[in-house]
Amino acid sequence: MASTTTSDPPVAIVCVGMAGSGKTTFMQRINAHLHSKKQLPYVINLDPAVHSVPFDSNIDIRDSVNYKEVMKQYNLGPNGGILTSLNLFATKIDQILALLEKRTAPPPAPTSSTASGPTASHKPIKHILVDTPGQIEVFVWSASGDILLNSLASSFPTVIAYIIDTPRTTSTSTFMSNMLYACSILYKTKLPMILVFNKTDAQDAEFAKEWMTDFEAFQDALRKEEEGGSFGGEGSGGSGYLGSLLNSMSLVLEEFYRHLSVVGVSSMTGDGIDEFFESVEEKKQEFVRDYQPELERRRAQREEDKKKHREKELGRLMKDMNVTGPKPTSKPGEEPETVSDAEDLDDEDQEVEMNDDDDDETQESGLEERYKQAMRDSHGDEGGPSGDDFSFARYMHKASIG
Repeated sequence: MASTTTSDPPVAIVCVGMAGSGKTTFMQRINAHLHSKKQLPYVINLDPAVHSVPFDSNIDIRDSVNYKEVMKQYNLGPNGGILTSLNLFATKIDQILALLEKRTAPPPAPTSSTASGPTASHKPIKHILVDTPGQIEVFVWSASGDILLNSLASSFPTVIAYIIDTPRTTSTSTFMSNMLYACSILYKTKLPMILVFNKTDAQDAEFAKEWMTDFEAFQDALRKEEEGGSFGGEGSGGSGYLGSLLNSMSLVLEEFYRHLSVVGVSSMTGDGIDEFFESVEEKKQEFVRDYQPELERRRAQREEDKKKHREKELGRLMKDMNVTGPKPTSKPGEEPETVSDAEDLDDEDQEVEMNDDDDDETQESGLEERYKQAMRDSHGDEGGPSGDDFSFARYMHKASIG
């Protein structure tokens, strides 16, 4: 059992969806389904404004953050209160991950003394269920939501379940709106996604699956709505702009549909739940195969950037404290970043100028000495050269280097 659990980590299912799409009811249904299979899930509730939930939560944001007190203390409205509550809860993400890793860790190998003890009854967790606020934009597009999702995905295979209200998606315009929102969530989170068409007991979801796989079927439905005046015209064809936009969007999203799993479920009757968990297993393998390497690459890149930033800050600190060491060479035209950089640059310029002057003097004295020796050799016993001759040597040297 231990080896199987180690090689097969639990999968986190994050349920997101518009308000009224049946997200919490869906959470209750999949929770009950797993309990009936004797596969107890680990449940996390991230909705601070909900009064009650129809399932027991292992971690509940309401135990840590009082939503109404946050609104009162910071003078916020409902959405601002939810966002601030998530921000406060995100500061405890390390504790949450520690609890999850401890609870999902494989049980220790049984020994003769513990075979009949509490360790024998320890069952590994295979599913982590996460319920999110009904204000989907507050969770998906906030910094705290990004922190929670990335932290979860860094430790466990994570799948997004986007819940859609099927009866309200029968028109082409609302259907396309949901698809565009799902597309934006997919590219924002960069995690595998399952489209869950909920409430199939009230409206069958076959029409949506057909629109996603058959472009001509969507075109026919769009044409019928235009002819029926659904876009604002009294049987005169409706709005040509909206019809053209929906037509173009359906062509653009054709590639997007190929990377999604689509299931129809009924949270009331339980229809389609088995198909949903089959899709979860497929997306889990897809996460390990395609998404996890990219997450590890981005994590390594962030660590490398942090390391370079720390080294740069340490170098600046050492300069400001006048710590001796090899001075970095500045590139031509590069502006100094600190006061110490500017002082070092001035010192280097002065040192270069002094070295140049010393070189000139050395060259001049050397030439003058050679000229004196040559004059002595040529005159012999007649006497050495006059001062004018030496002046001429200095003049020639200056002219040659001028």
